[in-house]
Amino acid sequence: MSKLAGKVAVVTGASKGIGADIAKGLAREGASVVVNYSSSKEGADKVVAEITKAGGKAIAIQGNVAKEDDVNRLFAETKEVFGKLDILVNNAGVYQFAPIEEFTVEHFSYHFNTNVLGLLLATREAVKLFGDNGGSIINVGSAATSLAVPSASAYTATKGAVDSITSVLAKELGPKKIRVNSINPGMVETEGVHTLGVIGSDFQKGFEVQTPLGRIAQPNDITPIAVFLASSDSGWLTGEHILASGGLR
Repeated sequence: MSKLAGKVAVVTGASKGIGADIAKGLAREGASVVVNYSSSKEGADKVVAEITKAGGKAIAIQGNVAKEDDVNRLFAETKEVFGKLDILVNNAGVYQFAPIEEFTVEHFSYHFNTNVLGLLLATREAVKLFGDNGGSIINVGSAATSLAVPSASAYTATKGAVDSITSVLAKELGPKKIRVNSINPGMVETEGVHTLGVIGSDFQKGFEVQTPLGRIAQPNDITPIAVFLASSDSGWLTGEHILASGGLR
């Protein structure tokens, strides 16, 4: 029997990259999946099409997690369609590199509004939909919190906040049978990393040289960890931060 049969999941920022792969992975294990996207309707529709073609259930719902009204609508529509929620994957995130000399309030807000505020807003609404059996919240953090990557101070600060929020909410929501864990990936080859020009760069090569497994990750390296955390296989885990970086630390 599929590990997530009968479950309903919301994956934020799921039109591409890690989020898209996690959405498909959860669906393969039987979950009905809400593929959330902010701007890439085409990407989200493609993910939904792949899931449904394989016999799964999925819908795409637009919503910028940095906007409270959008988040409220995302979960209201989830309830309307599926009637409940069992799994939330807080994947939506943004990142830009900038040296401290170029730091601005806008740069700060760009990162924190999505990576931290968005996570908190989505979690608040998800908790309202979890039933008596609780659920699983999976936050996507980053290995950057331990690697201290230069020119990534604002981004790294948001992911440090994600680690702290994960720990706090694990204790706060445990009595409601809601588990809260985070996956902290190292460098992953996604569309965003390509756009930044990282792939093929000395920056990528530096990561690979320092990584015991000798390469950067693909999204499908992260998805099985998310499936594990979403399922009853991890039923005794909460408040954990799983460093998924090929041994780089």
